[in-house]
Amino acid sequence: MNILIVKLSAIGDVVHILPSLSALRKLYPHAHIAWVIEEAASDLIKGHPYLDRVIVSRRKRWVQELKRGQLSALKEIMEFIRTLRSIRYDLVIDFHGLLKSSLIVFLARAKRKLGYKSMQELSGLFLNEKIPEDMNKHAVCRYLDFVSHLCRTDFTEYKEALELEYCEEGRAEFLIPVGEREEKKIAGLLESKGVAVKKFVAVNPVALWVTKLWDDESFARLCDLILHEYNLPVIFTGTEKKEIRRIQAYMKTTAINLAGETSLRELACLYRQAAVVVTTDSGPMHIAAAVGAPVAALFGPTDPLRTGPYGKGHRVIRSNLSCSPCFLKKCPTRECMHQISVDEVFHAVGDLLMAQK
Repeated sequence: MNILIVKLSAIGDVVHILPSLSALRKLYPHAHIAWVIEEAASDLIKGHPYLDRVIVSRRKRWVQELKRGQLSALKEIMEFIRTLRSIRYDLVIDFHGLLKSSLIVFLARAKRKLGYKSMQELSGLFLNEKIPEDMNKHAVCRYLDFVSHLCRTDFTEYKEALELEYCEEGRAEFLIPVGEREEKKIAGLLESKGVAVKKFVAVNPVALWVTKLWDDESFARLCDLILHEYNLPVIFTGTEKKEIRRIQAYMKTTAINLAGETSLRELACLYRQAAVVVTTDSGPMHIAAAVGAPVAALFGPTDPLRTGPYGKGHRVIRSNLSCSPCFLKKCPTRECMHQISVDEVFHAVGDLLMAQK
């Protein structure tokens, strides 16, 4: 049996699919399973033991190159399509449900094309098998609904126990292929900074939406308190060092800035070694939760019931304004984030530290 997973981005969404990949491999142990993914998140699944093939879409780069008149991108696009169509799939699952994923589904040679009952961006146009999407569930559970559907349709002697084995909350397996190379890199980084395993707090202050961001001054005061009161060094993670330097400029103590110095798998390894991870609602937050790090997550415009850190032992800090969650990427006040106090986050970190003793 040949199975194709379509989930192109983003980092957090890809992490949310990992339990479904694990369940699919257990349901179909001899299947050839491939995954189409965009370049930015591909590091999370390359070399994954449950995958036979990773097909990387460089869509964003192709678009930019074509805008600049670089027709060499056309050659890469055609090669991508040839690779996609080189296998006839028995089952394609569109976990994404947007126009860009529906085009992949359309191009793929497949017998069954499974996705949500949705016409968002015409995503349901090329499907021949659909399930409802329950937005009252966490994303991990929503994606596992596909596995539940397959348990019921593909196994003639279906038993409820089969579905529970793979899809029951609390059984989700998040396997990120962290290897010896990543472990050595992070061990060397921590040693060079004089930091011991489980003796530091990782802080991820970045997010794609400006409405998800907390104040630089608040992060600075929090980090000062963590070092003074808990005697734990702070390691910043993120995408660009300059974003972290703004926070460091407000700090009275010294923190370590590792922004831009780790791959996604190395970041997963780093978070696994942290005592606590403090983070905005972002891809790194989901990576931290996936590797079992205790997470203190700051939420404003989004809904932690849908996309909060999955699993037990985490803390969500939010202001509970009547307008939140609004799911807006732009807001004139960002009051939901401004109302999160430093003391609230500091005490949440303390609670997570105490729970480990």
